[in-house]
Amino acid sequence: MTNQEVKDIPVVMELTSMDRFRYGISDALIVSKRDLLVWLRVPAFIFFTIVQPVMFVLLFRYVFGGAITVSVPGGYVDYLMPGIIAQSAAFASFGTAIGLAREIQLGVIDRFRSMPMARSAVLLGRLIADTIRLVVTVLVILLVGYAVGFRFHNGVGPGILMLLLGTIFGVAICCVSAYCGLAFKNEETVQSFGLAWLFPLTFVSSAFVPVGSMPGWLQVFAKHQPVTIVINEMRALALGGPAIRGGIESALWLIVIIAVFIPLAVRSYRRV
Repeated sequence: MTNQEVKDIPVVMELTSMDRFRYGISDALIVSKRDLLVWLRVPAFIFFTIVQPVMFVLLFRYVFGGAITVSVPGGYVDYLMPGIIAQSAAFASFGTAIGLAREIQLGVIDRFRSMPMARSAVLLGRLIADTIRLVVTVLVILLVGYAVGFRFHNGVGPGILMLLLGTIFGVAICCVSAYCGLAFKNEETVQSFGLAWLFPLTFVSSAFVPVGSMPGWLQVFAKHQPVTIVINEMRALALGGPAIRGGIESALWLIVIIAVFIPLAVRSYRRV
C-alpha cells in the first residue's frame, strides 16, 4: 500500500462519553418530535389525552357534583379538580403503551434498531414526548376547571407545585405503560390491561369522593395506595393544609415506581 493510499483511508474517531451523551439527546429529541406528530395526526390519541378528561370534568361537575358533599373551600369543584388532573395524567399513559405496541407490530422498532442512532433514543424520546403531552393535557384541564368554577386557595406557588406533581405522576405511570406496551406487544391486549389496572386505582381513591364514604374494608386499600396519596398532596397544595408528610410519601412512591419500571421497560425493549 502506497503512502498516498494510506493517507486516503478515512480516520475513525472514537466518540467520548460526552459526544455519545450529546448524540443520544439529539436522537431522542428527533424521536420525540416524531411521536408528537403522530399524536397530532391520530384522533384516538387526542381523544384519550384531551377530549376524555374534559368530558370527565363536565360529567362530575354537573351530573354527580350535586350529590357529593365535601368539606373543602369552594365546594365539590375544588375537591374534584386535583383528582381529575391526576386521573387524566394517568389515563394519558394509554398513548405510551398503545404507541409502543403498535410500533412493535408494524416493525418500526426493528427499523430504529437498524439505524445509526442511540439505542436509548426510542424510550427517552417517547418519555419526552409524553411529558409534553401531559403538560398540554394538564393545562387544558386547568382551563376547563377554571371555566366551571375551580380556584386555587393556597397561592400561585403551591398551585404550580400541584401541576408539577400531577405531571410527574403521569410520567411515572407512563413508565409503567411503556413496560406494558413492550412486554405485551399487542395493541388490544395493552389497552384492555391498562383499563383493568388503571380504573380500580383511580376510582378506588380520593379522586372523586372522600375515602371516608367508602365501606370500611375498602378504605384500607384506598387510603394507602399511591393514587390517593398523590391526589391528597395535590389537593393540599391547591386548597391549603398539611403538605409536608404527603409530599414525602408522594415523592417516595413516585421514585419507587420510576426506579422499578424504567429498568423493566429497558429490559423488555432489548428483548423485542
